[in-house]
Amino acid sequence: MRLLKHDNAGGFSLTDFDGKDIPRYAILSHTWGAEEVTFNDLTDGTGQTKRGYQKIRFCGEQAERDGLQYFWVDTCCIDKSSSAELTEAINSMFRWYHDADKCYAYLVDVYKLPFQPGDVAQPWELAFQKSRWFTRGWTLQELLAPAAVDFFSQEGILLGNKKSLARLICNTTGIPVKVVQGSPLLNCSVAERMAWAERRDTKKEEDKAYSLLGIFDVQMPLIYGEGEKNAFRRLQEQIKARKGREDFSVPFSLSDAPDIEHFVAREHELAEMHHTLHGDGSRRAVVLHGLGGIGKTQLAIEYAKRHKDDYSAVFWLNIKDKDALQQSFLGVARQIQQEHPLTRRISNLDVKDIDDVIDAVKAWLNLSNNTRWLLIYDNYDNPKLPSNTDPAALDIRKFLPESYQGSVIITTRSSRVEIGNSIRMEKIEDIYDSLEIISNTSKRRGIEADPDAWSLAKELDGLPLALATAGAYLKQSSMSFGKYLGLYKDSWTKLQKTSPELSSYEDRTLYSTWQLSFEQVQQQNKSAAELLRFWAYFDNQDLWLELLQHHDPDDPAWLQEITEDELSFHSTIRVLSDYGMVEVTTSPLEEIGSRSS
Repeated sequence: MRLLKHDNAGGFSLTDFDGKDIPRYAILSHTWGAEEVTFNDLTDGTGQTKRGYQKIRFCGEQAERDGLQYFWVDTCCIDKSSSAELTEAINSMFRWYHDADKCYAYLVDVYKLPFQPGDVAQPWELAFQKSRWFTRGWTLQELLAPAAVDFFSQEGILLGNKKSLARLICNTTGIPVKVVQGSPLLNCSVAERMAWAERRDTKKEEDKAYSLLGIFDVQMPLIYGEGEKNAFRRLQEQIKARKGREDFSVPFSLSDAPDIEHFVAREHELAEMHHTLHGDGSRRAVVLHGLGGIGKTQLAIEYAKRHKDDYSAVFWLNIKDKDALQQSFLGVARQIQQEHPLTRRISNLDVKDIDDVIDAVKAWLNLSNNTRWLLIYDNYDNPKLPSNTDPAALDIRKFLPESYQGSVIITTRSSRVEIGNSIRMEKIEDIYDSLEIISNTSKRRGIEADPDAWSLAKELDGLPLALATAGAYLKQSSMSFGKYLGLYKDSWTKLQKTSPELSSYEDRTLYSTWQLSFEQVQQQNKSAAELLRFWAYFDNQDLWLELLQHHDPDDPAWLQEITEDELSFHSTIRVLSDYGMVEVTTSPLEEIGSRSS
């Protein structure tokens, strides 16, 4: 997205923004005239004499009054000589208006004349209802997409907003008040929405259809020259396809995935993932591979959160081993069953037959119109390969839907998983990103000014899990960064002598931070430390109170102590959670379980 702002010379300059880096901005809604300022005019500095320049100046000045540095005007913020850019802009237009902090509807044919004695209504109200703005195709989405629209006269005087002027707007457009004031467009039928545009016109005949893409929440390429009839035919096809996708929608939930409170960096990887996975519904796959603790899972979670609206359903599967994967498929089947209870294979499912569960889920994902799902296979660290003789190794292809549709993300430590586009996860390079991770997890602010914090961030060398573990430790302690760094180096030296099997630099970095946290847990709560040792035998599986409550008199004292009641168990788990060693999850039945990190 390209935005305008005032420059030092008293004019305006353009700045390109991408993804979540887009700042707050205002946006202009208007009708085009004969002398509009184009992208080339603005970049060449030759548009100041055109009549359309006044609208740009108005929008910039009004944005400044509203505390906004950036603003967007369609005449000059889109390079219309690029068909690719124009297509992207028109497909994004509804969202751009929706996301704007302020939308200014500038009505060049409405003047705010003074109220005269004997006037039944404001003199400008009749001109307002007859304004050309209400007859143009593009202004329909500009009215409905933003949460609020402020209307201004030709002199730049505020007339009101779409809430205060709702009566006049609805009388003019025939659009229900509740829709003008923000009721979801999905609550209105296709015929209703089409009717709102019937009396509106556009300069190019195809734009009558293209201007409705956002109204129906669909996307399609632009083919100028195809004619109005063909453009509307393609629009109807997209609307029908979307309706088909809605028949497969499942509410977004990542309850089985680790909770990520703060996400830092990785914008390049996110952009590459979106470029690969964004498409027409045909099969697209991304493999995220790299060291343990490098942030593969966090990246997959962030992608799913950012782009959840692109998919009819997002499912998370743990593929660390066969048992975990089977349980994940069972969870997916229950999600589908809850939202689509009449689906034949799912409704008659025998949940005790896990193979039948997996086949039923895959069959649902294979249905012809069900093309907009996203499957995330996390922890595929034991792939079946010619060089891997482990009988427990998994062949992920047996657990993928057979049809060539949908999107797939796989996280793995192996660089030999050859499915789709492979993205290698590297260490975090920017020291400020490392500092931000430590700051977020330690809840300490302003650490950029602490030289010891810098030294610690450099020592942990861009490994997200090590940075987060250190931060979790520091959150529970008043220890300085310098003191922690000294303890870390002591632990590192000790590991070099006592653990030669930790051959890699990265393993020692992760283990050193973990060892410091574990020793602190031992001092604070010995039972919690013993539970963590015991938990290691569960190989990262869930653990809950009832699992341990079997009342064997031969149980060690620490186990009897923590399983005495719920309060004792939860207090023990809380210690481990505070140091970032386990994650606490709550089931729909409010049963408390935990997952080790």
